[in-house]
Amino acid sequence: MKLLQPLAINGMTLPNRVAVPAMVTRLSGEDGFVNQDIVDRYVRYARGHVGLIVVEATAVHANKSGPLLRLSSDEFIAGHRDLTRQVHDTSDSKVVPQIIHFLKVARSGWRQTIDSLSPPEIETIIAQFGAAAARARLAGYDGVELHSAHAYTLSSFLSRRNPRRDDYDGRTLEGRLAMFGRVMAEVRRQVGHDFPVGVRFLAEEAIKEGYTVEDAKLIGLRMAQLGVDYISLSVGGKFEDAVHREGQPLYPYTGYSGDRCMPGDWYPPLPHAHLAAGVKQFINAHGFDVPVISVGKISDPADAEALLQEGRADMVGMARQLLADPDWVKKLEDNRADQIVRCIYCNVCKQLDENFKEVNCFLWPKGLRQAPPDRTGGEAPRWPDGGAGLVATVAKGQVKLAWKPALPGTAPIAGYNVYRAEDDGTARVTEAVKSTKHADRVVLGGLRYTYYVRAHDAAGRATPPSDAVRIDLPVPIAEPASSIAEVHHA
Repeated sequence: MKLLQPLAINGMTLPNRVAVPAMVTRLSGEDGFVNQDIVDRYVRYARGHVGLIVVEATAVHANKSGPLLRLSSDEFIAGHRDLTRQVHDTSDSKVVPQIIHFLKVARSGWRQTIDSLSPPEIETIIAQFGAAAARARLAGYDGVELHSAHAYTLSSFLSRRNPRRDDYDGRTLEGRLAMFGRVMAEVRRQVGHDFPVGVRFLAEEAIKEGYTVEDAKLIGLRMAQLGVDYISLSVGGKFEDAVHREGQPLYPYTGYSGDRCMPGDWYPPLPHAHLAAGVKQFINAHGFDVPVISVGKISDPADAEALLQEGRADMVGMARQLLADPDWVKKLEDNRADQIVRCIYCNVCKQLDENFKEVNCFLWPKGLRQAPPDRTGGEAPRWPDGGAGLVATVAKGQVKLAWKPALPGTAPIAGYNVYRAEDDGTARVTEAVKSTKHADRVVLGGLRYTYYVRAHDAAGRATPPSDAVRIDLPVPIAEPASSIAEVHHA
């Protein structure tokens, strides 16, 4: 598999093409220091053989923002050095911090914007990025990633909504790119040309009057011209359409652009793959081979492999999927893809972040702070004698499923995956639950649905598929919505 092939990036050789993008954990204290919980989170990814581990947004300045990591002064280096040492002692995974600058926000809903920055303040920000990158190198990181996406300072300069009218003039693309160009030059001055410097920026802003992939192609080309060593693409996550909750600071993932940034279960798989492909193809056509990371609801190994084989990406990034199962890569290496715990994109992790709570995964056993350990031996769960006894009833536009509890194997039952096929097509996981009931509310009359369930433990060891139930839903033209459907046990 190309997914499992190494990739060299400016002297940093990744063991495979899988990355975990920066994802806030809320595990640090408000002092910004690395603690053991932070170390454990990233070591867990290394234990799962993730190729590139991007440590959550790490501030280059001292502004307070709750539990956020920092590299804003030399006192933070020791903690980051401990993190990198433990990651490197665990596997061949490479690790870089995502360094970030953000402006002020208030509980009233007010936020500072980039047009308020004076020339001396801009010079300070540029210097802060360079100094933080130098500290990252001293701390033993394999490279550094410049956060130029979402609602943060560098992204705001790149935006079509940039309101400045000086050397960083938002009316021209060159004006919008000027700030990043200066930051990149300062970072290179501080770390040299033999230290990988990546960038995360938006393939699409997903806000009114925001830029689209057409600008992103040009921005990506400029990044390549400036010598960035890899490009990681995201979408949305802006303040401009954020929904303000009284008494709380703006959270940039509450509007439509937030949905696009972390697409939920109602979005199709790979909704952003075409955007990354467009940027990559444009850069390649202009003579640059900077690796491009594609992200956004990538969880199926076959989908991920296809992106690489078809030349639509050089790497795949999975934040929520690798949170759900940090052993995704290791299970591929061991031919255990059937044991991957699949993210269902319920976005509980997003809700925890929004409410300033520790970020974990709904699919983990209750009470865990880190993902459960991988287990390669032992017995899988099993159904009781007579099977799962899956039954379905149809009422008020939904299909209600119920089944018998599975029997645990070596480890307790962690949950149940519900599979659904439409019109005898391919069955896919549509929901994961911890009880023995599920209501499917997105069904349409005139289609045939087939359901089955599988129980699994925390390591992903699963039962065989349960007995299946097939349902032919009527089209409710003249009949009331509660008309009887035909249910067949397959």
